Amino acid sequence: MSTFLQSLLIAVRALRVNKMRALLTMLGIIIGIAAVIAMVAIGAGASKMISDQISSIGSNLLLVLPGSTTSGGMRGGSGSTQTLTYDDAKAIKAECPSVEAVAPTVRGSGQVVYGNQNWSTVINGVTPEMLVVRDWTLVSGRNISQSDVDGATKNCLIGQTVADNLFGAADPVGKIIRIKKIPFTVIGLLGRKGQSPQGQDQDDVIYVPLRTAQRKLLGSQFPNVVGAMMIQAKDAEVLKKAEDEVRALLNQRHRMGPSREVDYTVRNLSEILAVSEQSSKVMSLLLGAVASISLVVGGIGIMNIMLVSVTERTREIGIRIAIGAKRRDILLQFLTEAVLLTTCGGIIGMVLGVAGARAVATLVGWPTLVSADTIVIAFAFSAGVGVFFGFYPARKAASLNPIEALRYE
Repeated sequence: MSTFLQSLLIAVRALRVNKMRALLTMLGIIIGIAAVIAMVAIGAGASKMISDQISSIGSNLLLVLPGSTTSGGMRGGSGSTQTLTYDDAKAIKAECPSVEAVAPTVRGSGQVVYGNQNWSTVINGVTPEMLVVRDWTLVSGRNISQSDVDGATKNCLIGQTVADNLFGAADPVGKIIRIKKIPFTVIGLLGRKGQSPQGQDQDDVIYVPLRTAQRKLLGSQFPNVVGAMMIQAKDAEVLKKAEDEVRALLNQRHRMGPSREVDYTVRNLSEILAVSEQSSKVMSLLLGAVASISLVVGGIGIMNIMLVSVTERTREIGIRIAIGAKRRDILLQFLTEAVLLTTCGGIIGMVLGVAGARAVATLVGWPTLVSADTIVIAFAFSAGVGVFFGFYPARKAASLNPIEALRYE
């Protein structure tokens, strides 16, 4: 029988003799591992939720908003003046090489009626590029076409929330609804997007052709003006270049000189995503670090109990050395006991940690994400705690003088 297997069997027998003490010793490791796994799972779940919400807006996006107004020394906020036009959007698509698609939009709200059902929702005037820019799929039907925009047709796309409240489980495509008392034909049903990073329901929306919204629904006194533009770069590498091209073109078209205040705002949504993801990672690390403190406390408890065990078994150690056991055998025996304690505690802690994370997801509704990497790292860390905190007691046991050990009472 190998030395390690002998040490393992001796360790198992020693722990079985003091079951309650072994269990209480493992308790610190159990709580520590369970806390680490649960906290990291909660942090990772929150990070994924934020990432999914921001990614649901679209990828490689720039958002261009109208600028502010100044009246009597009082400055309005961003968007308080109408400075962007549909012609700006067409010029950006035609003259900016790094831009893949441009989706101008106007926004309003209104009551929508179908039969005896009605719903108040957001109404967006858009072009066909909106679904491309936002990576939005259709469940059924077709997209708004350029001919719909040019002809200001009374066709529309509806979101899942609107469809649920007006049609229930029925397919809305081909049905006639009334938006602000004007009949529209539903030509497509949008796929589900969920909440935005601001907590708004992205599926509570109706898309109509841009010209239709400008001329017939939202009553703009400037029919060529748009409320915002979403611009998609060709890829992430040229996103900054696309931003510079858009700024240069708009400065030229709006005749922005050194003495004039820029009348538009460009926001890089990818930078917002990066900042949010970084914040989530920092929070996950913080939660994991706080939970790891209990592992250290558990390790100190193991060291304390192992020192007590060495003292109680001094005579046994002396007998083993006297009949031929080497000091490395004694070192291995007590080190094996410490690692066995932490390993068993780690396994129980992993089960409780995964169960706790799932319980949080079920009872509280908070998203959690348990990864295999987290479990493996937590288990390895628990074994490492056993080696680190068990080495000193094991070394002390191995260094005992056999004569003094045999005389110990």
